[in-house]
Amino acid sequence: MTPFRKPGSVDADGNSVDYPQLVREAGQAALADAGIEYAQVEQAIAGYVYGDSTSGQRGLYELGLTGIPISNVNNNCSTGSTALFLGRQLIAG
Repeated sequence: MTPFRKPGSVDADGNSVDYPQLVREAGQAALADAGIEYAQVEQAIAGYVYGDSTSGQRGLYELGLTGIPISNVNNNCSTGSTALFLGRQLIAG
C-alpha cells in the first residue's frame, strides 16, 4: 500500500516525494489489483490537497494515462472520500 505522504516531503531514504511518484506507485498497484491494463481505463478521478490544479494530469500522464478525461478533486479534508464517491459513481453508471 502507498503510504499517505505530503508531496514535497522526504521518504525514509531521504528522497523527495512528489505527486507523479505517488500516483505511479498507487496507480500501478490499483491496476494490478483490478487485473487490467491502463489502456482499459476510460476516465480518472484524482484527489489532491497540496498541489497545482492539474496534479491529476501530471501524475496520471507519468503512469501512461493520456487521452482520457481526468477530473481533479480538491475538497480539503473530504478530498479522499469525495474522489472515491465520484469514482464509484462512474463505475456504477
